[in-house]
Amino acid sequence: MRVSLHVNVDHIATLRQARGTPYPDPVHGAILCERAGADGITVHLREDRRHIQDRDVALLRELVGTTLNLEMAASEEMLVIAARLKPDWVTLVPERREERTTEGGLDVAGSAERLERFIGQLGSAGVPVSLFIDPDPEQVRASAAVGATAVELHTGDYANAAPPDTPAELERLMSAAALAEEEFPDLRIAAGHGLTLRNVTALVARVPQLVELNIGHALVADAVFVGIEEAVRRFRAAIEAGERRR
Repeated sequence: MRVSLHVNVDHIATLRQARGTPYPDPVHGAILCERAGADGITVHLREDRRHIQDRDVALLRELVGTTLNLEMAASEEMLVIAARLKPDWVTLVPERREERTTEGGLDVAGSAERLERFIGQLGSAGVPVSLFIDPDPEQVRASAAVGATAVELHTGDYANAAPPDTPAELERLMSAAALAEEEFPDLRIAAGHGLTLRNVTALVARVPQLVELNIGHALVADAVFVGIEEAVRRFRAAIEAGERRR
C-alpha cells in the first residue's frame, strides 16, 4: 500500500509572521511541494492565528490540486470556517494557547458526545473527519464509535524517544494500527508529528497499515538548506524505502 506524503506548510507561515512581512508565502510553498510530488497539503488554522491565516486557507482551497487537510480545534468558529470552505479533510486536534505545538492526541473517549455531534455537523457539510489521537486502543475504539472516517496516530513520543525507548514507542504505534485494521477495516490510518528523515523509514516499514503521513517542521527545516522541492523529494524517497522493507 502506497503511503501518501502530506506536507504541513505551517512553519513557512511561522517565518512570515515573525516579521509581519507578506513573505514567505505558505501558499507558494504548497504549490512547490505539490510540484515536487507531495500528495497533499496540511495546514493548522489555530485560534490565535500564530502562523496560518484565514487568507491562506481560502487561497489554498482554491489552488491546491491534490488534497487539502485542515487541522483545527473542535470549536464553533472553526466549524463555520470548515463548512464554508469545505476542505477535502478536517483533522480535529487538541489545542492550547500556551503550547508551542500540539503536545498529544485528543481524548476522544472523554469527550465522545461533543465530538460525535461535531463530526456529524461536518459530515452534513460534506467534510470527512480524521481525529488526531495517541496510539492507544481506547482512543482508537472511541474514534470509530463517534463516526470518524480516519485517525492520525500521534508519533511525537516515538520521534522524541531516546534510542533505548524507541522500540517500545514503535510497538505502541504498531499495536494501535493493527487493532484499527482488525476491528475497524474501513477506518483510514494516518500518522504524524515529529517525523524526520531519520525516523520515517522505520515507521513506514513496521506499520504497514499506514496510508498517509503528515510532515511539516522537519521538512521545512530541511528546506532551509536544500530547497523545499528537494526536501519533499527526500522525504518521498525515505517513505518509499520503508515501503520496500515491509
